[in-house]
Amino acid sequence: MSNPLGEVLARLDTVRELASVVTAMRGIAAARTREALARLPGIRACAEQIGDAIADAMTLALPPSAPHVPISAPSTEARIVVVIGAEQGFVGTFNHRVMQAAQTPSAGSVEYFVIGDRARLIAAQSGLPVAWSAEMVVHADAVPDLAARIVNALYGRLQDGNISRVAIVHGASQSVGGAAITTTSLLPFDFRRFKPVNRPFPPRTTLPTRQLLERLTEEYVYTQVCEAIVLSFAAENEARMRAMIVARRNIDETAQRLTRDSHRLRQEQITAEIIELSTIDSRFAQ
Repeated sequence: MSNPLGEVLARLDTVRELASVVTAMRGIAAARTREALARLPGIRACAEQIGDAIADAMTLALPPSAPHVPISAPSTEARIVVVIGAEQGFVGTFNHRVMQAAQTPSAGSVEYFVIGDRARLIAAQSGLPVAWSAEMVVHADAVPDLAARIVNALYGRLQDGNISRVAIVHGASQSVGGAAITTTSLLPFDFRRFKPVNRPFPPRTTLPTRQLLERLTEEYVYTQVCEAIVLSFAAENEARMRAMIVARRNIDETAQRLTRDSHRLRQEQITAEIIELSTIDSRFAQ
C-alpha cells in the first residue's frame, strides 16, 4: 500500500538537497567570474606595452606613409573563425548564441577552431567544418596555456598561405542581461591602431625590423587571445550563475508546493486516524 505522505516527504528531502547543490554551483560560478575578471588588468597592461613597442619599431624603421605588415593577407577569401564556448553545461543558451554569431555569411571557405566541449557538440550538430578544437579552461590559471595552444595552431595553419582572415568569437560579461557576444579580428593585423611616438631617447633594437615586428605581432595576438578567453570564461560563469538563480527559484517554488502538500496529507492522515479511533470507541460503547 502506497504512502502518499512518505513519498512527498522523501521528494521534499531530495529537493532540499538539490537546492544545496545549486547554491554551491552558483557560488563556484561567482568565484570563477571574479577570478577571471581579476586577470584582465594585467593582460591589458601587457597588450599596451607590446603596442607601444610596435609603435616604436614602426617609428624607428618604417616610413609613416607605408607601414610594413609582416603578415600579409593572401588574395583568397578563405578564413578561420576561432569560437570560444563553454566546456561544461548549465549555461542556458550561451553556446548556441556564440555559435550562431560565428556563422556569418562569407564568400569563401571557413574553418572553425572550436574551444569548449559543449560548443564543439553544437558545431557538430550544425555541420560546421571544425578543423581544430581544444578544451575550454575551468580555472583562470590555465588561460596562458590554452592561449599558447590556440596561437600555435593558428600560425601552424597560416603557414599554408591560403588563409586571408582570422577572427575570434567569444562571450563578454555584462552586468545586465545575458552575456554579450563579441567578434574581434586578429588577422590581417591592423597597424593603424598604434600611433607613432616621438621619444627623446629612442630604444635600440638588435633584430631586423621585419623579424622584430613579426615577433611583436605574435605577442600582441597572444594577448588578444588571452583576453578573449578570460572574457568568455567570465561570461560562461555569469551565464551559469543566471541559470542557477532560475533553478533555485524553481526549486523554492517546488519546495513550497511540496511543503503545502505534506501539511495537507498529514492533516488528512490525522483526520483519518481520529475518525478511525472514534469508530472503534463507538463499537465498544455498543
